Amino acid sequence: MEKKTRIWTKWLYWFTFAIAVIVVYKTVDNIGQIAEWFKNLLGILAPFAVGVLIAYILYIPCAKIEEMYRKVKKVKAISKKARPLSIFTVYLIVFIILVILINFIVPPIIQSIIDLTNNIQSYYTEAVAKINELPEDSFWKTEVITRVIAEVQNIDLKQIINVEQLAGYAQGAISFAGKVFDIFVTVVVSIYILNSRREILNFFKRLAGAIFKEKTYKNINKYFHQTNEIFFHFLSSQFIDAIVVGILTSIAMSILGVKYAVLLGFMIGLFNLIPYIGAIIAVVIAGIITLLTGGVSQAIWMLVIVTILQQIDANIINPKIVGNSLQISPLLVILAVTVGGAYFGIIGMFLAVPIIAVIKVIIEDFINYRDEKIS
Repeated sequence: MEKKTRIWTKWLYWFTFAIAVIVVYKTVDNIGQIAEWFKNLLGILAPFAVGVLIAYILYIPCAKIEEMYRKVKKVKAISKKARPLSIFTVYLIVFIILVILINFIVPPIIQSIIDLTNNIQSYYTEAVAKINELPEDSFWKTEVITRVIAEVQNIDLKQIINVEQLAGYAQGAISFAGKVFDIFVTVVVSIYILNSRREILNFFKRLAGAIFKEKTYKNINKYFHQTNEIFFHFLSSQFIDAIVVGILTSIAMSILGVKYAVLLGFMIGLFNLIPYIGAIIAVVIAGIITLLTGGVSQAIWMLVIVTILQQIDANIINPKIVGNSLQISPLLVILAVTVGGAYFGIIGMFLAVPIIAVIKVIIEDFINYRDEKIS
């Protein structure tokens, strides 16, 4: 009996191995079709994924507004319907913000990008002509500046930014043509998750409790809440800070008469999402563009004003909005941003800080656990 069992086990092993070889061969042989299938699947699932992401982003605002509505005891209809009313309020605010962006902010930014791309060569030619008129011992004729000017000349913005494609994207984003169903699915999914968030969260808690041991479950639950808190606080506060910096910079540049003030302010606000390094990159780019479009004097004033605003942001605005909740040293932040950017680009630079904060929490917990065990 044991001999027969061993034979059957042996045959089952070789049969499974043969099936695995066939599957691997077919997968490699049809890798193009499989990749296309996955691409189509991701396209189908994209609205659901975006819906989940939107629900995650809007979760805290909805929870805060729901809590506020529940405190309205005098009007029972409001306190009873606190959750749907909070979701409606948040979506109404988001809708108003989108309307303002699409009608008043996005069009001038797109137009500025198109105008800058079309005229950058003439701006460069004028700047070089003015530099050539300066004395030979001028700062602007030093070897370093000459090399920088030569490198700038080699940059072809029309290759980097496809103007026709950009205009097409802008028109498509504003019209929403052909994307109505995806948008509808995204909104429905996000509303459903927000409305049923407690039930969904309880389901996953019960599932984790059924799969893992009690101690492991408690650790998972603990790290999930800590990660959620770190990511949400960092992302939301960074976005608010970026908006404030972008608006203040745009106003300051408009007062100075800087060309493309809204575009440059938007760019500086956007780059401000990347801690430390982002602000430096944005100021350098804005300085070069202002130098080409407005001359040396305007570029210097722009750099002075933006530097002052950056200092105000670093010492007053950012600490008020972001706070010091992550408790990470600047050196570690710069290292994380550099590594994240090297491997994952802009997204990596942006997400590097909250990720390193989560890793820091886990390492600190492990060290504390080992210390307690030793003592």
